[in-house]
Amino acid sequence: MSALKPFRVLELSEGVAGEYCGKLLSDFGADLIKIEAPGRGSPTRRLGPFAAGGADPERSGLFAYLNTNKRSIVLDLSTAAGIETLAGLLGDVDVVIDDHAPGWLQRIGLDLCPGRLRQTWPRLVLCSITPFGQSPPEDRLHAEDLNVFHSSGWGYHTPSGADERLPPLKGPGRFLPSYEAGLEAAMCIVAALYEREASDQGRFIDISKHQVLASRLDYVLGQMVAGDMDVRADRTALELSGPAGIFRCRDGYAYIWLSAPAHWQALGQLLGEPAWMKAFPERWLERDCTAERVTECRRHISAWLATQQKETVSAAAQKLGLTLVAVNDARDLQASPQYRHRGFFANVKHPVIGTASYPTVPYKLGVTPARIVAPAPLLGQHDDDVLVPSPSGRRWRVAPDEGAAESKFSDIGNALTPTPLPGGEGKAQSRGGPLAGLRVVELTKVWAGPYAGKLLAFLGAEVIRIESLGSLDITRTYGVADINEAPGFQAVNPQKLSVQIDVKIPEGVALLLDLLRNSDILIENLRPGAVERLGLGFDVVKAVNPGIVYVAMGMWGNNGPLSYQSGYAPCFAALGGVSARVGYEGGAPAGMNVRYADSTFGTAAAYAALVALMHRRRAGIGQFIDVSAVETMSSMIGDTIMDFALNGAVPECDGNRHPDMAPHGLYACQAGEWISIAVASDRAWSALALAMGRPELAGDARFKHHADRKVHETELDRLVGDWAAPRHAGELAAELQRRGVAAARSQNSVDLVSDPQLWAEGVFKQVGDRSERSRTIVGPSWTMSRSAAITDAAPRLGEHNAYVFGEILGLSDEAQRKLAEAGITR
Repeated sequence: MSALKPFRVLELSEGVAGEYCGKLLSDFGADLIKIEAPGRGSPTRRLGPFAAGGADPERSGLFAYLNTNKRSIVLDLSTAAGIETLAGLLGDVDVVIDDHAPGWLQRIGLDLCPGRLRQTWPRLVLCSITPFGQSPPEDRLHAEDLNVFHSSGWGYHTPSGADERLPPLKGPGRFLPSYEAGLEAAMCIVAALYEREASDQGRFIDISKHQVLASRLDYVLGQMVAGDMDVRADRTALELSGPAGIFRCRDGYAYIWLSAPAHWQALGQLLGEPAWMKAFPERWLERDCTAERVTECRRHISAWLATQQKETVSAAAQKLGLTLVAVNDARDLQASPQYRHRGFFANVKHPVIGTASYPTVPYKLGVTPARIVAPAPLLGQHDDDVLVPSPSGRRWRVAPDEGAAESKFSDIGNALTPTPLPGGEGKAQSRGGPLAGLRVVELTKVWAGPYAGKLLAFLGAEVIRIESLGSLDITRTYGVADINEAPGFQAVNPQKLSVQIDVKIPEGVALLLDLLRNSDILIENLRPGAVERLGLGFDVVKAVNPGIVYVAMGMWGNNGPLSYQSGYAPCFAALGGVSARVGYEGGAPAGMNVRYADSTFGTAAAYAALVALMHRRRAGIGQFIDVSAVETMSSMIGDTIMDFALNGAVPECDGNRHPDMAPHGLYACQAGEWISIAVASDRAWSALALAMGRPELAGDARFKHHADRKVHETELDRLVGDWAAPRHAGELAAELQRRGVAAARSQNSVDLVSDPQLWAEGVFKQVGDRSERSRTIVGPSWTMSRSAAITDAAPRLGEHNAYVFGEILGLSDEAQRKLAEAGITR
């Protein structure tokens, strides 16, 4: 059974973000109809990589990747008949995905504003994905993904360890902001559908790529806006101290993470206890991490790793507990024994492209896995299947056996809703939002797992963190005197509850299992094998609650030959192919900012959990979900992996180049500022040439058309760079925006914390803590109708013991006192 099979989705999108969102839904069985323009089809059909045979719209590897399991119909939305047909279709679908510029629906004559939505299509879930939301300021009206990336704070701080003399980079590949926004949109859509089955009400969802990317920085950005972390304008503001980084090996590159004494000891064992290490204090990584020591350490590591094979040395390091990993490229991913074991690639036969190995998804659902059952459609392939003649035009065809697919699940799924324990209500507290009434239990550490829980909390779920004094999260303890005031913990855990249960003793495990009887989702991201050793594996939890959705998060996933390995966010990016795509033109991989990966991994886990909840609503059973951080990273560069699958291509680092745009880059301005400029058309180039005071360049044979500009791109960049150098980035971006050119200042940490749009849209929110103090947090990236209330700061340790033990589990005050005295709830 496919988890989303009952739902019909209408995709108006013509960009990567909307099409990726649709793919995530259709791969779980949603019946997705893609509307395409006559003759030309979706613009993504004209974007590479292309399979052998040339730039044929039916040979686009990008389109093929983004549109599996979809149906294509041709509809001319520039005509009254086309709009009438579209309006008719809206009555027969559950979801509409659009990624055109704000106002596009109104301009084509279709008013889908939230008010009209409630009146005409009250059950419809409409999701709009745009670069800067529905009401962008005038200096953000025109944007490509490069501009979004550099407005979000990520771009200015990429790569880690940046040379201030070199420009910031665009991130991996071409479409990271679009992939991230598409994932966020899919998560919000499924949450809205889940609630709609109870309320019969649809929702309007506004997804801003800019806000999505900014929210992915919540661990550091949350500390900055709260005043707990220094906010600096330099390129290293997001860095961690220490010698971590990418190093050359005999056959490629490896990434090593060093941050604790245990890592230093393991490195010594790996290197055979060399004499140079004895000159370093034992705990220097924690207490004496000077720039001189970092340089010296990196020099020795670099010399040694240059003699090693990346896979061999990483395997040896991992067995010693050292987080050293290979920097993989697309070829490595296709050859990975771990990926083969987990079935990450699927052979898909396309009628024009032929058979190729496609990347799939990073989550494995035990009962309702995502599947590619059909290749991307040819243009208009399904016109006759979907549309039939009618007196007023063409309308949706509903096959007789699809009548039952009308998504009214009633209360089927409630059959296995956990029964409250004697004396306890068992019901989750409600703050509104699409997940109101759901209870999530978190057995998580650091960032990725807590981020998944945070997203579900922001959607309205009651999220309970399991904690104990004997096993505190490092984000509660690192560098702080008061565990209840820890900035990192505060940043990632707002709107959650905290209960103290020592799960290292049998009585604590039994108590947690009692709580899980009354819960809907369990999220865990402990070290490989830890939950099984605790006696909290899926089979145990399922025995007490067959309806539980059990989410296991691991670097490589829950099984496979490499599943024993562990690592941190930069390790995920290195192993998943992301780091290899970030670097200066013709140079070595430099990698994304060190902070990237955890929050994206958490979002993938949250999305998978919601899909499983949809299945539970129909079938009444939960399931096990195995989420891989490394595979999540690979899913963010799907087009790069498709290029290797189709053409055997392994791209070198390309700086800020883009195959479909020129100029496309970062240009130095006054006072250390940088401006991102992305020209996607000859018209935009003419506007830029005019702004430069060089209108003759628009007709110059070297630059007149895109192909010409690509040939002479080095000279083009020099001309643009010389013009931008004496200007201020913000003023220059505003001027170019007025002329219709996609441009934006590359925002540093100071810019991001003071970004007026993030404040105006409520991304930065004020919440209160137990002491009635106000605190600023990074809130949801999305805006949606009937959203959940977000009012509470991160909890104090055990702040909600009385509520959980008393109101949920029904324990008396005396029983709670005995648990505390026995050390079970310490």
